[in-house]
Amino acid sequence: MSAVFAKPLPSGSLLMLLLFLVVLVSAIGVSYSAHWNRLLLNQLYAELSVRDKAQAEWGRLILEQSTWTAHNRIEALATERLGMRIPDAAEVRMVAP
Repeated sequence: MSAVFAKPLPSGSLLMLLLFLVVLVSAIGVSYSAHWNRLLLNQLYAELSVRDKAQAEWGRLILEQSTWTAHNRIEALATERLGMRIPDAAEVRMVAP
């Protein structure tokens, strides 16, 4: 019987295999990094959209608040609902502190 022995690898083959594996892992890492970047960018745009909607709602609420607290509206409500009026000069009395 003759023994069949495998030929030893050439000296550069192991280095080439190692470099191939490093390039392959690097390519997978770049692909994963690009995918993760896209996911984060989509989340950022979604959060920016929520922020813009909240700012628009805040602006509407501030405008509504200024409308509800306008002096002429408060004076009209006091006159109509509570029957209040500005007193005449003869009706005003000064109180000493």
